[in-house]
Parts: sequence; structure tokens; C-alpha cells
Amino acid sequence: MSVRISRQHWQALLDELDDARRQRHLLTYRALIERLELPTPAMQTLTAALEHLAALDARAERPLRSALVISQGASRLPRTGFFDCVTRLGRFSGAPDGVAAASWHAAEVVRVFEFDYPADV
Repeated sequence: MSVRISRQHWQALLDELDDARRQRHLLTYRALIERLELPTPAMQTLTAALEHLAALDARAERPLRSALVISQGASRLPRTGFFDCVTRLGRFSGAPDGVAAASWHAAEVVRVFEFDYPADV
């Protein structure tokens, strides 16, 4: 199944992540879907967009902005699929629900907060 995101939604996603980065806070998947007003299948669209952004950031050797999006559950970590994605990108290896994942994620969030992304990405 191919999931696409409109240019407007893509730009809105980048803007939301940039705001979160500048304010040094995290966003939940649900909040982001609501803010972006993504059409159904919203979670699949958001997931595909975040994975695409992670690939773009990894290719440019930048911190992964998609790390700013977390589950609203008690773990306060991204979903398992995020860790599968960053493993494929060569950024993380280990269990997606363990101490190593939490530690890697916390460090990546700090890197995102401290990085100045070019205006065109």
C-alpha cells in the first residue's frame, strides 16, 4: 500500500516539528494528526511521512526530527515502528522497548533540539 501526503500537509508537518524543536518539547502522534488534520488513513500517512523525513535527515547526516513524535502511553517513546525505521537507517540497534531504546531516543531528542536545520528542509 502506498501512502502519500499532500504538499500542504508535508509543510505543516515540518513547521510543527520546527516549532516543537524551537520550544524544546515533544508531540504525540495523536496531537500531530489532529493539528495537521490528516485525512484517513491518518496514522499510516503520518508514519510514512515521518519515516520519509527520517530517511532524508539520515542521508544528510542530521539528527532525526521524527524523534520528536512520541506515543501518548506511559513510555513517552516513539512507537516500535520508529525504532524499526532507525534500525534500517543504521542509527540504532537493539530492542525497541528497552533501556537502550529509551537512552538512544533521549540523546537523539537532545541532538534535534540543539541542531539548526536549514530553512529549506
